[in-house]
Amino acid sequence: MKFTRQGLLQALALASLYALSLNARADWAQSTDPLIVQPGPTNNAVQAQNPPGFTWARHPNGPAAYEIEITPVGGAPTKAIVERNWYLPSKALPLGNYTWRVRPNGSNDWSTARSFQLTSRSTVFEVPDNATLRKRIAAKARPRALPPSFTLYASWNAARKAELDPYVSRMTNEIKLQINALPALNDARWPIAITTPLTAAMASQQTDIRQRINEASRQLEAAAIMWRMKRDPLFLNEALRKGDQLASLNPAGPTSYANQDQATRQISVSLIKAVDSLAGDLDATRKARWLETVRVRTEEIYGNLAGDNGRLDQYPFDSHGNTSLVFLVLISSLSLGDIPEAQKWFDFSFRAYANAPSPWAGPEGGFANGTAYAEYAAGYLVQLWDPITQATGVNFYAKPWALGFLDFATQFTPPGSKIHAFGDGSETKPDTRVFHAFGSRMVSPRAAWYVDKLGGTEDTLSLLQAPYPMPVADTKTQAPPSSSAYYPSIGWVAMHSDIGSTARSSLYFKSSPYGSFNHSHGDQNGLLLSVAGQPLLVKAGWYDWYGSPYWTDWYHQSRSQNAITFDGGKGQLVNGYREQLQRNGKITAFSAQPGYDYAEGDATAAYGGQLTMAKRQVWHLRDAGNAILVRDKLGASVPHTYEFNLHAPVAMTVENTSAVKIAANGQSVCVRSLNGNASFAKWAGPAPKAGVTEDHGAFYLPNDGKSAAEFLVLLDVGCKRPAVQVTTTGAVRTVTVAGQTVTLN
Repeated sequence: MKFTRQGLLQALALASLYALSLNARADWAQSTDPLIVQPGPTNNAVQAQNPPGFTWARHPNGPAAYEIEITPVGGAPTKAIVERNWYLPSKALPLGNYTWRVRPNGSNDWSTARSFQLTSRSTVFEVPDNATLRKRIAAKARPRALPPSFTLYASWNAARKAELDPYVSRMTNEIKLQINALPALNDARWPIAITTPLTAAMASQQTDIRQRINEASRQLEAAAIMWRMKRDPLFLNEALRKGDQLASLNPAGPTSYANQDQATRQISVSLIKAVDSLAGDLDATRKARWLETVRVRTEEIYGNLAGDNGRLDQYPFDSHGNTSLVFLVLISSLSLGDIPEAQKWFDFSFRAYANAPSPWAGPEGGFANGTAYAEYAAGYLVQLWDPITQATGVNFYAKPWALGFLDFATQFTPPGSKIHAFGDGSETKPDTRVFHAFGSRMVSPRAAWYVDKLGGTEDTLSLLQAPYPMPVADTKTQAPPSSSAYYPSIGWVAMHSDIGSTARSSLYFKSSPYGSFNHSHGDQNGLLLSVAGQPLLVKAGWYDWYGSPYWTDWYHQSRSQNAITFDGGKGQLVNGYREQLQRNGKITAFSAQPGYDYAEGDATAAYGGQLTMAKRQVWHLRDAGNAILVRDKLGASVPHTYEFNLHAPVAMTVENTSAVKIAANGQSVCVRSLNGNASFAKWAGPAPKAGVTEDHGAFYLPNDGKSAAEFLVLLDVGCKRPAVQVTTTGAVRTVTVAGQTVTLN
């Protein structure tokens, strides 16, 4: 805002700013700590879900309860008293515009009022109160975790047998093979005491614990399910054997929650699922022993999560903690009536999880940690949501966040993708079984399209426990999603030539408010490019283990990304903890039009004061043969040589000082600098993973620090060599590519 008059207007402006600053300090619901939960909903945004979930930072005085007030515009407020710093109404609200505010119960210290909208685009997703849910669960005969369609194999009709017999056979063979192949579980296998910092030997032991427990728990679950289906004593005996082994492990030993949280929660959930599946088939002594193991281990999980009145309520950015929360939801749902503490676990976890299933995206879905970790999350969600849905009647696959999460996978790992996108594990190949399973449990034209185009099937064990037929079978039409997408809460943009085509070009652009936090990297304003599924511009390096020296010094750094560095690879600052969230990026503009897509990112904050400007604009020019124009504006208070980094999965061909070609498996992109003052050269990085080729290079641009530096680069998909003109008329600069013109603002 600009004022053209001085004097009185300046005084008024200063007074207004002072009042705003007082108000900002008074708005206790908005913390300045980036690790603390942000208040929402806000910004008058249309809510994906009705009723929306409400969150706010805790009041500094730590009250015992809060009063939240929700007011429709022009209407009377409704109020509720809650003991934690979130609220999820149990019933949908009438459509319209609203404001909400909150205060410590009994005080007048109201937070700032925030606005939101509920429209016909807001999907109804209601979660009953805890007492109603517990009553519903208790009324369901065991096994609670299995759908009504799960019946004895002998009762199947011919059509079902024809469809599922291959999976029944496969599951049978797997169980029989593993009876002798799996090692017996013993705490002595893992002698290393876990300390910090993590060493390579400790990391290896942690991985081995996770793998052995996952194998054993899968064998237990599979044998129990097959016993219930086929009534073959071989399966019952194997289930009892594996369950006894898991129950024999010391809850305070190497598989404890403190030492290996993934192991202890997996032991707990597999044992309680087996107790549920084997209802009527367990002797009282064995059942009591298994339940006691579940109780002891789950009480430790609960104690960790319930600390500080629910630590994730205030500090949600804990990937392992959030995963443990949904494990607690299922364990408690299946334990009600058998373990006295289960009611406490359930009341603490269920609606808290329903309110906020993931801290890694907003209500529109997405996954800031990258698509590899999104796939890992989807894998365990299928294992947990299926039985939760059957036990509680709350279908998490119908939650708007879930469909947004699937859409995110569709956009960033479309059918035919050979690698993941951004973050840890992004160099790995997608496992199509995972999102095939996730999408199969939805009724959505987009889910039906994705499942069909992914092809194949899902994991045998999850398939045999799934509803029959799958929910996606009720979708009569298929429809691909949009060929471009923007996820505001995570700062990701996808630009496809045609997402419905296997020959698509796919450009991914990221400038994220999550910065390099957790499994994210120093890749704000970074790019990835694939054509017909073939990666051409890739993220360099490979994921050995989280926090390793290689991860810290190379894999996590900006220089291993298709992003801007300077002076020999100096990049975004990725150290610290809170700083990783503060040194971030943001998408400042996005537009999707029939002939082009446009996005702009500002990564200045990610460089932690080293640069005064780091902005990138990207135009995907469909009308110019899917050419991509990239413009970077960079500034600093001192001279630098800036580097526009490129990483390829094959050796790059340097055509001249301003052009390089990347070609692999019949696909290509020719990268051309339009500056005239930025020259290309290769540089050497750390050795790639065995059997993998990587090549690195950059356009180099010296700058005296007295004015902004600019890269202007064309990604010529398919190396079509289009005619390009850069012209200036007065103060207006334009770039014309194959007849399609862009104005540089």
